[in-house]
Amino acid sequence: MSKQVVYHGSYCEVKEPKIIVGKYTKDFGAGFYCTILENQAKKWASKYDKSVINKYEYNENKNLKIKEFTLMSEEWLDFIIDCRNNKKHTYDIVIGAMADDQVYNYISELLTGQITREAFWELAKFRHPTHQIAFCTEEALKCIKFIGSEVF
Repeated sequence: MSKQVVYHGSYCEVKEPKIIVGKYTKDFGAGFYCTILENQAKKWASKYDKSVINKYEYNENKNLKIKEFTLMSEEWLDFIIDCRNNKKHTYDIVIGAMADDQVYNYISELLTGQITREAFWELAKFRHPTHQIAFCTEEALKCIKFIGSEVF
């Protein structure tokens, strides 16, 4: 990803993004989450009474430490398990598929021994494509510039 538009679904306009450290762990840890898929951002926003899509221009900074998962892989799965267990990483930006609620349920079943890794991959391969970008540091946030928002 060198230069492109990314989207953030929310309940409000977010002109100045911030690193979010929530009470719930996220796939790639604390960060400001965006996607290249506008419909996915709309899905994120639709859980709120007021749904807003924020748009940003993303300009990649090659000096940052970026981890990109191009496929749902064992490495991707282990990374998400670590982040969901509050293990910290040192990346500025992490890019890859999202473990949506259903996939996360599969991860939980894997962690508790209810299913095997093989069963996880069999179940996960039928999920629709997802995408997320976690901007995990203040330096990473400098790569995105607010270009507008839309209430829907």
